[in-house]
Amino acid sequence: MLYDLDPVILARIQFAFTISFHIVFPAFTIGLASWLAIVEGLWLKTGKDVYQDIYKFWIKIFAVCFGMGVVSGVVMSYQFGTNWSVFSDKVANVIGPLLGYEVLTAFFLEASFLGVMLFGWGRVSKKMHFVSTCIVAVGTLISAFWILSANSWMQTPQGFEIREDGLLYPTSWLEIIFNPSFPFRFAHMVTAAYLTTAFTVGGVAAWYLWTKQHIPHARIMFGMAMIMAVFVAPIQLVIGDTHGLNTLEHQPVKVAAMEGIWETEKGADLRLFAIPNEAEERNDYEVVIPDLASYILTHHWDGEIKGLKEWAKEDRPPVAIVFWSFRVMVGIGMAMILTGIIALILFFRKKLFDSRLFQLWCMALTPAGFIAILAGWFVTEVGRQPYTAYGVIRTSESVSPVLGEHVALSLAAFIVVYTVLFGAATYYIIKLIRKGPGTGKEGMERHSKVAAPFVDPASSGQEG
Repeated sequence: MLYDLDPVILARIQFAFTISFHIVFPAFTIGLASWLAIVEGLWLKTGKDVYQDIYKFWIKIFAVCFGMGVVSGVVMSYQFGTNWSVFSDKVANVIGPLLGYEVLTAFFLEASFLGVMLFGWGRVSKKMHFVSTCIVAVGTLISAFWILSANSWMQTPQGFEIREDGLLYPTSWLEIIFNPSFPFRFAHMVTAAYLTTAFTVGGVAAWYLWTKQHIPHARIMFGMAMIMAVFVAPIQLVIGDTHGLNTLEHQPVKVAAMEGIWETEKGADLRLFAIPNEAEERNDYEVVIPDLASYILTHHWDGEIKGLKEWAKEDRPPVAIVFWSFRVMVGIGMAMILTGIIALILFFRKKLFDSRLFQLWCMALTPAGFIAILAGWFVTEVGRQPYTAYGVIRTSESVSPVLGEHVALSLAAFIVVYTVLFGAATYYIIKLIRKGPGTGKEGMERHSKVAAPFVDPASSGQEG
């Protein structure tokens, strides 16, 4: 019956649903804004119109994604009051200013110059337009700074005190902003955003190469994407390793769930595959590599990893979700690194733009960045349970005093509206991609022999 619905579970599902839709858009626009700044800079430097074509093509997609990010972000903000009013009341003195700073320092900055970026062609000077693009790119990074600072504080809260009224009051803003997990999570998220953009652009370019459309544009986009795969994907592995060490220090139960470790172990095995059995507190059908989990997490083969049984059942996160989400994220990261290695090999063999099999591989990886971001977000947020502010406020104590059927009805409404709205946006983006960045017959003839400096046949030895 409706009256038996649990408002805590429904509120969590609703927030998970809306944030899953929301996060993919800011993540994409963070990377895309920086990439557009690079593309416009190359246009100003070289004077080649092919860069302008690429910019004008992707700026349309950027505008749609930016708008969808704003719309979905507003919905999330209202949920703090409707579904999580108790949590909002308790932490308002800490998190409220951080979210306010995000609006004042980032959103207003982006909104002010986004109009110039979108509609300024021919109305302002080239340099002014380039500056506007750079400012928007910086604005997205500032926005990520404040949002991740607030969210990281929920993972590793510090710099506050709880007074007699039960509310949290800041004692050190530096400790709140630069909490222990923030530097690692900020670097990890921004790098993930750049890789998401790179593989989306690379997948679209691979499709153009596969279908033999917009070849000069596709070669530039594909080459730039592969540079990110070669250099940035391995860097993300290093950042992820340091983030894991930080998580082990501050949230060891989350790490135990990520690794599916029930008993405290020295020389803990790495579970490549397992089905966590929470009822019997063990894993079924394990496939392991001996001692590797300890080496990865502690950098010692005999390092000790606490098992889930060290915590009471009510203090553990849902193990299966965290366990499998982590493997999806890491698996995609390994695929991205492999892509960079293959791209490097093909480059030196002068087949980077000719391998049909590699083009299919890159097309398949087009949504990989989005999937990895969602999987990583599930690890982070589900792994924090049963707390909203880790070790300080439990999720069951944070929900608003609302009836379960009210949350269920609003969740159903969100599902319908989001399906229609984001479905239409996705359809429009796909339509833009099918049209491509070409400028008509004359434009294609003009660009027929143009390619990026690092993929130019005359400068790199690459063959068509």
